[in-house]
Amino acid sequence: MPTISPIDEIADVFIADPDVHGDERGFFVETYRRNWFPAGREMVQANRGDRRAGAIVGLHYHLHQADYWYVPFGRARVVLHDLREGGPTNGTTFTVDLGARADGSGHDHRGIYIPPGVAHGFAALTDMTITYLVDGYYNPADELGVAWDDPEIAADWGVSDPVVSERDTTNPRRADLPVDRRPHLDLRKG
Repeated sequence: MPTISPIDEIADVFIADPDVHGDERGFFVETYRRNWFPAGREMVQANRGDRRAGAIVGLHYHLHQADYWYVPFGRARVVLHDLREGGPTNGTTFTVDLGARADGSGHDHRGIYIPPGVAHGFAALTDMTITYLVDGYYNPADELGVAWDDPEIAADWGVSDPVVSERDTTNPRRADLPVDRRPHLDLRKG
């Protein structure tokens, strides 16, 4: 039975530690199940990204979409920041590493559920692959961002010479987000 644990730092974010079944042929792991997240919605699209060590993606956020991330290859530093005004964890930043263990002892196989309104990004600590499920089809109007290097967020990306996309270098700081693009806690429900 997998262990699904809410994190203390940000409300409605969960870490999934699935069961790994293996033998001399290799292993099998169930990386996601809808019923692991009772407050979650049905995931309708799956995406994959491959990144080179040192790349940073984010911080992105959605007003209406939730994500579920899993790192099947390599190691990623995931950074989350709660942007939901009116929520108990608004303004909190959380960091967790997913994928290959830093000590080389294998893979942790953990996944992370990210609700709407929580900014999310990752740094490739090694060459890596990330898969993510989303509960809404791609909608450019709901693809929003906040500055990856905003001092108010104070993210520890774990890379010394980051490679960041042009899009992510132009995202506004948290304090400069337009009023109509600021998440509120009630948005996570619909």
